[in-house]
Amino acid sequence: MDRPIVLVTSRSFASHDPRPVRLLEEHGFAVERIVAGEKSVEEQVRERLPHAVGVVAGLEPYPRDLLEQCKKLKVISRYGVGYDKVDVQAARELGVAVTITPGANEDSVADLAYALMLSACRNVAYSDRSLRAGEERRPMGLEMWRKTIGVVGTGRIGKGVVRRAKGFEMKVLCYDVYPDEAFAREQGAEYVPLDALLKEADFISLHTPLTPETRNLIGARELALMKPTAVLVNTARGGIVDEDALYAALKSRTIAAAGLDAMVYEPPVESPLLTLDNFTATSHFGATTYDAVHKMSMMAARNLIDVLETGHSPCALTAGRDQAG
Repeated sequence: MDRPIVLVTSRSFASHDPRPVRLLEEHGFAVERIVAGEKSVEEQVRERLPHAVGVVAGLEPYPRDLLEQCKKLKVISRYGVGYDKVDVQAARELGVAVTITPGANEDSVADLAYALMLSACRNVAYSDRSLRAGEERRPMGLEMWRKTIGVVGTGRIGKGVVRRAKGFEMKVLCYDVYPDEAFAREQGAEYVPLDALLKEADFISLHTPLTPETRNLIGARELALMKPTAVLVNTARGGIVDEDALYAALKSRTIAAAGLDAMVYEPPVESPLLTLDNFTATSHFGATTYDAVHKMSMMAARNLIDVLETGHSPCALTAGRDQAG
């Protein structure tokens, strides 16, 4: 009997350690990787997903019309915590479980948030580019020591950013629609309204999911509230920041600098933001550390196995076919 097929579209999944793939194979699944070639990943997913019982999914979309064609599909195991590319409502109605890997990349992304803050405020990327071009420039920078940081979204990653602020003896302001007051008291942080955070913070780090409510959460109005010395960092999802408004704010020095690991279009090769010296971009690689990749890969594999063997997973956003109805 042919083994049930599990597709893998995430490039990072088990990229440095074969154990997650072996785990799937030990549980009786045939693992098939999809990589971009003559056909895009999206095209190949449309061709091959109808034959699979599960997929370890990257950032490609899973719309309703695709899911409706996949009668065997029982689980979309997202490699990561974002699920904005999956039509979760359609999956729920069709009995397809959608799982994520919460916590696996929290340390790597929290670390990157500080790397971007430091790079932006001390012009690290700009100085590097200048030296490579044969120029020696010493642009004026900003310090982080004992400044105020505003953390927007205090899930696992946001909490990691709050904890790291102690190393810089920073005052910590937080905003979240679901505040964790016990955590704030423990860390000496304070929850405030978003506008108050934007006005007071020297560094603003975004850690919210992308939802209809958070799309363009930071737009022209919000940028105008910030200090002219403020640094904005987004390691969450593209679309939380209005990039046209950010370009105007950086160009006019309404704020000092910004660093984005997540943008609306990735890679952002045509973004005018890349023309600015006070803007730093990275390639949505917050989770790309050896530690995070292995943790996320193992969790994505276990989530998929849990759903296929038991009908549910503790990391599921929607129930599988065995629980649907």
